[in-house]
Amino acid sequence: MTNCPAFQLLHNFSKSQDNWCGSQEIHFWLVEMEAPGFTLGAFMFALFACSVVGYPDGRVTKSCGEMIPQHGHSPQSEPVHSITVSQMKFRLGDQIEVTLSGPKFKGFLLEARNAEDLHGPPVGSFTLIDSEVSQLLTCEDVQGLAVSHTSSSKKTEIKVYWNAPSSAPNHVQFLATVVEKYKIYWVKIPSPVISQQNAHPFTTPKATTASLSTSLPVSHLSKPFSASECGNKKFCIRSPLNCDPEKEAACVFLSFTTHDQSVMVEMSSPSEGYVSFAFSHDRWMGDDDAYLCIREDQTVHIRPSYLTGRSYPVMESRGSLGDMAWRLSDGIIQCSFRRNITLPGVKNRFALNASYYVFLADGAAHDGRIFKHSQQPLITYEKYDVTGTPRNIGGSHSSPLLKAHGALMFVAWMTTVSIGVLVARFFRSVWSKAFFFGEAAWFQVHRMLMLATSVLTCIAFVMPFVYRGGWSQRAGYHPYLGCTVMTLAVLQPLLAAFRPSLHDPRRQMFNWTHWSVGTAARIVAVAAMFLGMDLPGLNLPNPQKTYAMMGFVVWHIGTEVLLEIHAYRLSRKVEILDDDRIQILHSLSVAEAEGHVFKKVVLTVYICGNVIFLIMFLSAINHV
Repeated sequence: MTNCPAFQLLHNFSKSQDNWCGSQEIHFWLVEMEAPGFTLGAFMFALFACSVVGYPDGRVTKSCGEMIPQHGHSPQSEPVHSITVSQMKFRLGDQIEVTLSGPKFKGFLLEARNAEDLHGPPVGSFTLIDSEVSQLLTCEDVQGLAVSHTSSSKKTEIKVYWNAPSSAPNHVQFLATVVEKYKIYWVKIPSPVISQQNAHPFTTPKATTASLSTSLPVSHLSKPFSASECGNKKFCIRSPLNCDPEKEAACVFLSFTTHDQSVMVEMSSPSEGYVSFAFSHDRWMGDDDAYLCIREDQTVHIRPSYLTGRSYPVMESRGSLGDMAWRLSDGIIQCSFRRNITLPGVKNRFALNASYYVFLADGAAHDGRIFKHSQQPLITYEKYDVTGTPRNIGGSHSSPLLKAHGALMFVAWMTTVSIGVLVARFFRSVWSKAFFFGEAAWFQVHRMLMLATSVLTCIAFVMPFVYRGGWSQRAGYHPYLGCTVMTLAVLQPLLAAFRPSLHDPRRQMFNWTHWSVGTAARIVAVAAMFLGMDLPGLNLPNPQKTYAMMGFVVWHIGTEVLLEIHAYRLSRKVEILDDDRIQILHSLSVAEAEGHVFKKVVLTVYICGNVIFLIMFLSAINHV
């Protein structure tokens, strides 16, 4: 029960696995963007035991060997379930009925082993009696060497046939691992030993149950960690940068202190479930050396684990850790441990005297099970050797490329396009004088702003693809809307290049097409921004981001409505009076002058408001 097949989360993770007890688990570190509609209902990196416990459908082929669910809890010592057999003697080719029974349980794994070598591979094959509750597994590339459950429904009895192979050992014993619920399970429950007809009497060479590792000593921390030696003796990662876990409850703190051939690790973060960190060769989850401190009631379990792709982490032995200690205080989890810089012969543990990206994450936990992290992991800006020169560094919850993508899109679709639309709609009479190239000033301003929008959109559009290395299946509808916006942003200036002259019969069709494409682009862009803000890859604060975006939409629509009302009232004010031409001209000039001043004031206020909204969003992006 070591590795766990990769699964995906929610919309693209619908194949996410469950444990033997039927409780859905969600992966721990999610470094990539996810669909907002799905992530709001769901998480950035999952870490812990997957093996057999990760599958309500019982397909636990990877767990044929040790048969140990790695839940972060010790198995029960006294079995309450039993295995019975239909006969104690067998011949080669015989079919023996095997029954596993006892109190209600949800998951199981049943195998036959050589009774004189219980650590050896499974022997023989099974035939199902009831395929509704049991299924055959492929172990050692051989179908039918083991049997497991088909669902997490409760059951009290399982019956199968075991087929004695031509190469059967003299003595065979059946072993079963049974899970009642996540924290309660039994490993390698033994059956009576059955023997071949002419075999010598069986004698028990050793215990038939799985040997359990003794508990490693764990102490209680008496005081918070100190950041006073960061950059001097400690290599520290902190968020916010330069925060002190002794004084600030919100401080996320991770330090490494090198002593000869070992490193002392200290980790502190506000969390009610778990805190964790991992060493990674890149900025993506997978093939990472991870360590977790999981709260369960008033205790903290410190566990190393290994990430195999976008999958539930594989819990591993704590034998490589020493001097473990923990502390719980006011919603803060603190834990520490020591490990050697190099661990020759220990699989999946990285040598610490090399450079890695460091991930920090936290999330919810229940009964020792972890769930989706509460936000994107904090990732260092570059690779570091934590055993090298002590430093004091920070990290970011979002990639610089994604930050730049969001910033450029906000500038383009909250500022340049919005102002350009207002200028074209309401300022033709205000700035009607010719400007460069003999064109009216309003047209030059409008064209400049719209071209800026298209250029900014094109630049921003490329950035997520560079970051992701291709198309992201975990960003929901956002990339589809983004591609639509990109298409319209390129199409609009191309259409404008073929604008007919003012009195051309096709001019009206062009005007409607130009307006329709531009309006559609603005609507889709706003929808894409709403969805993009919810993506964990950008990690904007919630719910302020939604309120701010709604405020901008109301601000822009309100400005357009105000200018429309003003234009309507101005047209009613200037009435054509056939019997008083002088009065007409006087009224027209005065009204136009008043209208121009009003429009300029409104535009100035609107631009100031836009700048405020833009600063709010850019500030939020910069601080994630």
